[in-house]
Amino acid sequence: MALKRGRWIEDRDRAESPLVAVVDETLAHRYWPDGDALGHEIRLGRNGPWRTIVGVVASVKHGDLGADAQRYVYVAHVQAPFLERDLVVRTSIEPGGLAAAIRQEIRALDPGLPFYDVHTLDDALARSVGTRRLTNRTLAAFSLAAVLLAAVGIYGVMALNVSQRVQEFGVRVALGASRRAVLGLVLRQGLRLVLIGVGLGLAATAWLTRYLGTLLFGVAPLDPLVIAGATATLIAAALIACYLPARRATRIDPLRALRAM
Repeated sequence: MALKRGRWIEDRDRAESPLVAVVDETLAHRYWPDGDALGHEIRLGRNGPWRTIVGVVASVKHGDLGADAQRYVYVAHVQAPFLERDLVVRTSIEPGGLAAAIRQEIRALDPGLPFYDVHTLDDALARSVGTRRLTNRTLAAFSLAAVLLAAVGIYGVMALNVSQRVQEFGVRVALGASRRAVLGLVLRQGLRLVLIGVGLGLAATAWLTRYLGTLLFGVAPLDPLVIAGATATLIAAALIACYLPARRATRIDPLRALRAM
């Protein structure tokens, strides 16, 4: 953690020394508007002893990365021993294989000390975001299915439209319209429908951000790049779905179309 003001808890903070504490910025700004908590006193619980604040550190998220930072007070273990503690080991090698060595060292210090729930920082991170990651993957799968269904639906509508307008396209070609013009006509009509749907989707996205914000981490609910990428993907899928029927329209034989009238 980054030290913002004051000092860390040090070796001089012994059991017989004056009681001290370090608080995070969230707590400091909660009780002191300027965030300057140095020299003030705080106590843990109604009956706890008063402790002098000697440092302010950056706020961190201890449990859930998606939650707001909570208020924390840090004290010297010798001044407030707890029944359980967490041991954090930093290493330059693969941490997964150190559990046995750490267990051996702890048993050498105290054979009766329980030692459990050993995991790496990556495991803790995965545990914290596991539910959101599963939710996001599920949403991604449904989103992909929705895009495919939308593309199939657009293709079906445009294919039906082209089949019902065979005579019209035949007349247009017979009167001199180029196949590129027929292709552009069908694509423009399909794109018009797609843009209307995209507009309605963007409006729905802006309305739903209040609910989707709790499922996101590291991405703003209205992130312009994400929205632009999703919109471009949908438009591209829709254009592909429109292009196939439009290409079929350009291959219509005007003589056969006129005979069928």
